[in-house]
Amino acid sequence: MNIALERLRLAVDDGVACLTMSNPGKRNALDATMRDEFRELIARIQADADVRAMILTGADGHFCAGGDLGGIATANADPSGWRRRLQGLHGWVQDLIMLDKPVIAAVDGNAAGAGFSLALAADFILATPRAKFCMSFMKVGLVPDCGALYTLPRIVGMQRARELMLSARDVDAAEALRLGLAMELHAPEQLLARARELARSFVQASPAAVSMIKRALAAPPDLSALLDLEASSQAVATSTPEHREAVRNFLNKQAPPFRWPVHAPPTSTGEPT
Repeated sequence: MNIALERLRLAVDDGVACLTMSNPGKRNALDATMRDEFRELIARIQADADVRAMILTGADGHFCAGGDLGGIATANADPSGWRRRLQGLHGWVQDLIMLDKPVIAAVDGNAAGAGFSLALAADFILATPRAKFCMSFMKVGLVPDCGALYTLPRIVGMQRARELMLSARDVDAAEALRLGLAMELHAPEQLLARARELARSFVQASPAAVSMIKRALAAPPDLSALLDLEASSQAVATSTPEHREAVRNFLNKQAPPFRWPVHAPPTSTGEPT
Protein backbone atom coordinates (compact mmCIF):
# COMPACT_ATOMS: atom_id res chain seq x y z
CA MET A 1 0.00 0.00 0.00
CA ASN A 2 1.29 3.44 -0.95
CA ILE A 3 -0.42 6.74 -0.12
CA ALA A 4 1.03 10.10 -1.14
CA LEU A 5 -0.60 13.14 0.45
CA GLU A 6 0.57 16.74 0.26
CA ARG A 7 2.94 16.55 3.25
CA LEU A 8 3.15 12.88 4.20
CA ARG A 9 3.93 9.72 2.27
CA LEU A 10 2.94 6.29 3.58
CA ALA A 11 4.44 3.09 2.20
CA VAL A 12 3.52 -0.29 3.68
CA ASP A 13 5.59 -3.34 2.81
CA ASP A 14 5.88 -6.73 4.52
CA GLY A 15 4.10 -5.55 7.67
CA VAL A 16 6.14 -2.35 8.05
CA ALA A 17 4.68 1.14 7.56
CA CYS A 18 7.13 3.89 6.60
CA LEU A 19 5.75 7.40 7.13
CA THR A 20 7.84 10.15 5.52
CA MET A 21 7.43 13.87 6.23
CA SER A 22 7.94 16.14 3.23
CA ASN A 23 7.60 19.91 3.27
CA PRO A 24 10.12 21.01 0.62
CA GLY A 25 11.99 24.23 1.26
CA LYS A 26 11.01 24.28 4.94
CA ARG A 27 13.04 21.30 6.21
CA ASN A 28 9.79 19.35 6.64
CA ALA A 29 8.28 21.88 9.06
CA LEU A 30 5.04 20.82 10.73
CA ASP A 31 2.20 22.93 9.29
CA ALA A 32 -1.60 22.65 9.44
CA THR A 33 -1.74 20.37 6.40
CA MET A 34 0.81 17.98 7.88
CA ARG A 35 -1.01 17.95 11.23
CA ASP A 36 -4.25 16.89 9.52
CA GLU A 37 -2.46 14.23 7.49
CA PHE A 38 -0.79 12.82 10.61
CA ARG A 39 -4.21 12.42 12.23
CA GLU A 40 -5.51 10.52 9.19
CA LEU A 41 -2.53 8.25 8.59
CA ILE A 42 -1.77 7.34 12.20
CA ALA A 43 -5.39 6.24 12.58
CA ARG A 44 -5.03 4.17 9.41
CA ILE A 45 -1.80 2.53 10.66
CA GLN A 46 -3.33 1.75 14.05
CA ALA A 47 -6.40 0.16 12.43
CA ASP A 48 -4.39 -2.04 10.03
CA ALA A 49 -3.72 -5.36 11.79
CA ASP A 50 -1.27 -6.34 9.05
CA VAL A 51 1.03 -3.45 10.01
CA ARG A 52 3.30 -4.65 12.82
CA ALA A 53 5.78 -1.76 13.09
CA MET A 54 6.19 1.82 11.89
CA ILE A 55 9.12 3.97 10.77
CA LEU A 56 8.89 7.77 10.97
CA THR A 57 11.40 9.73 8.91
CA GLY A 58 11.86 12.90 6.86
CA ALA A 59 12.65 13.61 3.23
CA ASP A 60 15.59 15.44 1.68
CA GLY A 61 18.13 15.07 4.47
CA HIS A 62 16.05 16.50 7.31
CA PHE A 63 13.72 14.99 9.89
CA CYS A 64 11.52 17.97 10.87
CA ALA A 65 12.50 21.56 11.65
CA GLY A 66 9.57 22.05 14.04
CA GLY A 67 6.39 24.06 13.69
CA ASP A 68 5.96 26.28 10.64
CA LEU A 69 6.57 29.69 12.20
CA GLY A 70 5.05 31.44 9.20
CA GLY A 71 1.75 29.70 9.84
CA ILE A 72 2.00 30.40 13.56
CA ALA A 73 2.64 34.12 12.95
CA THR A 74 -0.43 34.48 10.73
CA ALA A 75 -2.80 32.39 12.86
CA ASN A 76 -3.95 35.41 14.94
CA ALA A 77 -5.47 33.13 17.58
CA ASP A 78 -6.27 34.20 21.14
CA PRO A 79 -5.24 31.98 24.10
CA SER A 80 -8.44 29.92 23.92
CA GLY A 81 -7.89 29.46 20.19
CA TRP A 82 -4.35 28.24 20.75
CA ARG A 83 -5.58 25.85 23.42
CA ARG A 84 -8.11 24.33 21.00
CA ARG A 85 -5.41 24.10 18.33
CA LEU A 86 -3.04 22.26 20.67
CA GLN A 87 -5.79 19.96 21.91
CA GLY A 88 -6.50 18.99 18.32
CA LEU A 89 -2.82 18.24 17.78
CA HIS A 90 -2.53 16.31 21.04
CA GLY A 91 -5.15 13.80 19.92
CA TRP A 92 -2.96 12.26 17.24
CA VAL A 93 0.28 12.83 19.19
CA GLN A 94 -1.14 10.69 22.00
CA ASP A 95 -2.21 8.11 19.41
CA LEU A 96 1.37 8.06 18.09
CA ILE A 97 2.92 7.66 21.54
CA MET A 98 0.42 4.93 22.45
CA LEU A 99 0.44 3.20 19.06
CA ASP A 100 0.08 -0.57 19.54
CA LYS A 101 3.08 -1.15 17.30
CA PRO A 102 6.78 -0.29 17.74
CA VAL A 103 7.68 3.11 16.23
CA ILE A 104 11.22 3.78 15.01
CA ALA A 105 12.27 7.36 14.28
CA ALA A 106 15.00 7.52 11.62
CA VAL A 107 16.53 10.97 12.11
CA ASP A 108 18.83 12.65 9.62
CA GLY A 109 19.55 16.37 9.72
CA ASN A 110 17.45 18.68 11.88
CA ALA A 111 14.98 17.56 14.54
CA ALA A 112 14.04 20.85 16.20
CA GLY A 113 11.11 21.99 18.31
CA ALA A 114 8.07 19.90 17.43
CA GLY A 115 10.34 17.81 15.19
CA PHE A 116 12.39 16.79 18.23
CA SER A 117 9.11 16.08 20.05
CA LEU A 118 7.92 13.82 17.22
CA ALA A 119 11.17 11.84 17.37
CA LEU A 120 10.69 11.44 21.14
CA ALA A 121 7.22 9.99 20.52
CA ALA A 122 8.89 6.97 18.92
CA ASP A 123 10.01 3.90 20.84
CA PHE A 124 13.49 3.96 19.29
CA ILE A 125 15.50 6.77 17.72
CA LEU A 126 18.14 5.92 15.12
CA ALA A 127 20.20 8.85 13.87
CA THR A 128 23.01 9.79 11.51
CA PRO A 129 26.22 11.55 12.62
CA ARG A 130 24.92 14.76 11.06
CA ALA A 131 21.62 14.68 13.00
CA LYS A 132 20.98 17.63 15.31
CA PHE A 133 18.36 17.85 18.05
CA CYS A 134 17.06 21.02 19.69
CA MET A 135 14.22 21.85 22.08
CA SER A 136 14.05 25.24 20.38
CA PHE A 137 10.75 26.46 21.87
CA MET A 138 12.37 28.94 24.28
CA LYS A 139 14.00 30.71 21.33
CA VAL A 140 10.55 31.90 20.26
CA GLY A 141 9.03 32.23 23.74
CA LEU A 142 7.03 29.01 23.62
CA VAL A 143 6.56 25.93 25.79
CA PRO A 144 7.54 22.48 24.47
CA ASP A 145 4.61 20.67 22.89
CA CYS A 146 3.78 17.51 20.93
CA GLY A 147 4.21 15.54 24.15
CA ALA A 148 7.81 16.55 24.94
CA LEU A 149 6.97 17.50 28.55
CA TYR A 150 5.99 13.83 29.00
CA THR A 151 8.55 12.03 26.82
CA LEU A 152 11.83 13.91 27.32
CA PRO A 153 12.11 13.59 31.15
CA ARG A 154 11.33 9.87 30.88
CA ILE A 155 14.34 9.42 28.58
CA VAL A 156 17.01 11.74 29.99
CA GLY A 157 15.76 12.46 33.53
CA MET A 158 14.17 15.58 34.95
CA GLN A 159 17.29 17.71 35.46
CA ARG A 160 18.66 17.15 31.95
CA ALA A 161 15.19 17.69 30.47
CA ARG A 162 14.99 21.07 32.24
CA GLU A 163 18.42 22.00 30.90
CA LEU A 164 17.61 21.05 27.31
CA MET A 165 14.25 22.83 27.38
CA LEU A 166 15.38 26.00 29.16
CA SER A 167 18.67 26.39 27.27
CA ALA A 168 17.20 25.56 23.84
CA ARG A 169 20.71 24.46 22.87
CA ASP A 170 21.69 22.10 20.07
CA VAL A 171 22.48 18.46 20.81
CA ASP A 172 24.67 16.80 18.20
CA ALA A 173 24.44 13.13 17.32
CA ALA A 174 27.32 12.02 19.55
CA GLU A 175 25.78 13.70 22.61
CA ALA A 176 22.34 12.34 21.71
CA LEU A 177 23.84 8.86 21.80
CA ARG A 178 25.48 9.52 25.19
CA LEU A 179 22.25 10.91 26.67
CA GLY A 180 20.22 7.94 25.46
CA LEU A 181 18.17 10.07 23.07
CA ALA A 182 19.54 8.14 20.10
CA MET A 183 19.86 4.38 20.42
CA GLU A 184 22.25 3.94 17.49
CA LEU A 185 24.13 6.04 14.92
CA HIS A 186 24.35 5.03 11.27
CA ALA A 187 25.70 6.56 8.10
CA PRO A 188 22.95 8.37 6.14
CA GLU A 189 22.90 5.75 3.40
CA GLN A 190 22.44 2.98 6.00
CA LEU A 191 19.89 4.66 8.27
CA LEU A 192 16.66 3.45 6.68
CA ALA A 193 18.05 -0.03 6.06
CA ARG A 194 18.74 -0.43 9.79
CA ALA A 195 15.32 1.04 10.66
CA ARG A 196 13.65 -1.47 8.35
CA GLU A 197 15.71 -4.31 9.82
CA LEU A 198 14.50 -3.43 13.31
CA ALA A 199 10.91 -2.93 12.15
CA ARG A 200 10.80 -6.25 10.27
CA SER A 201 11.97 -8.11 13.37
CA PHE A 202 8.65 -7.21 15.05
CA VAL A 203 6.61 -8.85 12.29
CA GLN A 204 7.25 -12.15 14.09
CA ALA A 205 6.67 -10.74 17.58
CA SER A 206 3.47 -11.10 19.59
CA PRO A 207 1.37 -7.99 18.84
CA ALA A 208 -0.47 -8.44 22.15
CA ALA A 209 2.77 -8.50 24.14
CA VAL A 210 4.18 -5.51 22.23
CA SER A 211 1.02 -3.51 22.87
CA MET A 212 0.86 -4.34 26.58
CA ILE A 213 4.56 -3.61 27.17
CA LYS A 214 4.20 -0.22 25.49
CA ARG A 215 1.06 0.65 27.45
CA ALA A 216 2.56 -0.45 30.76
CA LEU A 217 5.72 1.60 30.21
CA ALA A 218 3.63 4.64 29.27
CA ALA A 219 1.50 4.36 32.41
CA PRO A 220 2.06 6.75 35.34
CA PRO A 221 4.74 5.40 37.72
CA ASP A 222 2.43 4.23 40.49
CA LEU A 223 3.89 0.96 41.81
CA SER A 224 0.64 -0.67 42.92
CA ALA A 225 -1.15 0.23 39.71
CA LEU A 226 1.82 -0.89 37.64
CA LEU A 227 2.03 -4.27 39.40
CA ASP A 228 -1.68 -4.79 38.83
CA LEU A 229 -1.27 -3.85 35.16
CA GLU A 230 1.70 -6.24 34.94
CA ALA A 231 -0.40 -9.12 36.30
CA SER A 232 -3.37 -8.51 33.99
CA SER A 233 -1.13 -8.02 30.97
CA GLN A 234 0.80 -11.22 31.64
CA ALA A 235 -2.46 -13.13 31.97
CA VAL A 236 -3.41 -12.02 28.46
CA ALA A 237 0.08 -12.61 27.03
CA THR A 238 0.21 -16.22 28.20
CA SER A 239 -2.94 -16.99 26.20
CA THR A 240 -1.62 -15.78 22.83
CA PRO A 241 -0.53 -18.13 20.02
CA GLU A 242 2.80 -16.30 19.76
CA HIS A 243 3.59 -17.19 23.38
CA ARG A 244 2.68 -20.84 22.87
CA GLU A 245 4.82 -21.03 19.72
CA ALA A 246 7.81 -19.43 21.46
CA VAL A 247 7.57 -21.86 24.39
CA ARG A 248 7.24 -24.81 22.01
CA ASN A 249 10.32 -23.68 20.09
CA PHE A 250 12.26 -23.27 23.31
CA LEU A 251 11.35 -26.74 24.55
CA ASN A 252 12.27 -28.20 21.15
CA LYS A 253 15.57 -26.28 21.15
CA GLN A 254 14.53 -24.26 18.10
CA ALA A 255 15.14 -20.58 17.41
CA PRO A 256 12.48 -18.21 18.83
CA PRO A 257 10.10 -16.60 16.30
CA PHE A 258 11.12 -13.11 17.42
CA ARG A 259 14.81 -12.22 17.41
CA TRP A 260 16.22 -8.71 17.82
CA PRO A 261 18.67 -7.94 14.98
CA VAL A 262 21.94 -7.29 16.82
CA HIS A 263 23.87 -4.14 15.92
CA ALA A 264 27.63 -3.95 16.44
CA PRO A 265 28.50 -0.90 18.61
CA PRO A 266 30.64 1.90 17.14
CA THR A 267 34.38 1.35 17.01
CA SER A 268 36.73 3.20 19.34
CA THR A 269 37.11 5.87 16.64
CA GLY A 270 33.42 6.64 16.97
CA GLU A 271 32.67 5.80 13.35
CA PRO A 272 29.04 4.78 12.78
CA THR A 273 28.31 1.42 11.22
